[in-house]
Amino acid sequence: MSTVRVDLGTRGYDIHIGAGVRSRVGAVTADLTAATKALVVTQQPVADHWLASVETSLDLAGLQVHTVVIPDGEAHKDVATLARVWDECARVGIGRKDVVVALGGGVVGDLAGFAAATWNRGVDLVQVPSTLLAMVDSSIGGKTGIDLPTGKNLVGAIHQPVAVITDPQLLSTLPPRVLREGFGEVVKHALLADPAMFRRLVRGGEELLAPGRDLTELVRANAAIKAAVVGDDEREHGRRAHLNLGHTYAHVLEVVVGLGRWWHGEAVATGLLVSLAMGEQLGHHGPDLRRTTTTLLARLGLPTAAPVLDRSEVFEVMARDKKADNRIRWVVLEGVGKPMLVTPSHDQIDAAIETVEDPDFRWPPPDEPDTAATTHDLREHDDA
Repeated sequence: MSTVRVDLGTRGYDIHIGAGVRSRVGAVTADLTAATKALVVTQQPVADHWLASVETSLDLAGLQVHTVVIPDGEAHKDVATLARVWDECARVGIGRKDVVVALGGGVVGDLAGFAAATWNRGVDLVQVPSTLLAMVDSSIGGKTGIDLPTGKNLVGAIHQPVAVITDPQLLSTLPPRVLREGFGEVVKHALLADPAMFRRLVRGGEELLAPGRDLTELVRANAAIKAAVVGDDEREHGRRAHLNLGHTYAHVLEVVVGLGRWWHGEAVATGLLVSLAMGEQLGHHGPDLRRTTTTLLARLGLPTAAPVLDRSEVFEVMARDKKADNRIRWVVLEGVGKPMLVTPSHDQIDAAIETVEDPDFRWPPPDEPDTAATTHDLREHDDA
């Protein structure tokens, strides 16, 4: 087992990473909290494989364990499901010293985290991510929240966990599309902060998709990138905004086309290409970076184009995005590992989006499910 520290002073915490580390959820929780009760929030596909071992670990540590299973998919990261978790907190008597354990991907982590942030004005939270996307991104950094019909993550809170328990063995039950989705955030991290990782992915990243491949080191390296950024800028006053590389357009795809058809990591993949097109047209780098990234994403089974969208809808979504700050901010690169923020004109945004638009493009592919309510917790996370 290895640990990655999220350095936030007295509110800092460790990300525990290793095969089988889920068996330590109870011991870590008991060591870090004064809880006598734990509410585990999960979804059925995750519960079928992993809930029993987590419940046993908590029980052996002396905690009274209660579990609530919420519906699968991004569409259920909403007020109604949040209220159901609050009701369960009330029913089982979760007190101010007790703990919420989020066992699942980003939907579970975001929603259970927001429940923990708001129940009794805030109770402890332990994140146990079950998807690659959640392991490398959404379980780290304390961003919690729910979606509204008008936009993603518009209601939420920064509520740091007391620990993140990341067991790469949980990836063994992921359907192929769910695993591939997580690589949208992996490629983003490599472009932002790790040129060596980017080179390794370009040389043979598709090998990481092989069944049974040990992704522990990949998870650790990505968790370290996210942890370093969060430790430096918890509330996104500066550097943390760089984690939104690819997300401005990704959120457009998710909202306009639909959360069930474009999963977050997939939308980020195409959003990365729009951001690279923007950096290219602004003269910050040449065309090779976008061409290389396009080839990489295609080999990872991620989308590299998008349907033609109505521009009025595109700009409406961008304008109300929670990160817009009264202007449309865009993260671009000067090169791999060199992000910067720009505020492009509408014409520049148009030109960048046009580079990925294809009137004949369809996503998901015909042999893939087109709804997020199928298997596992298929979700967004922006850092976002």
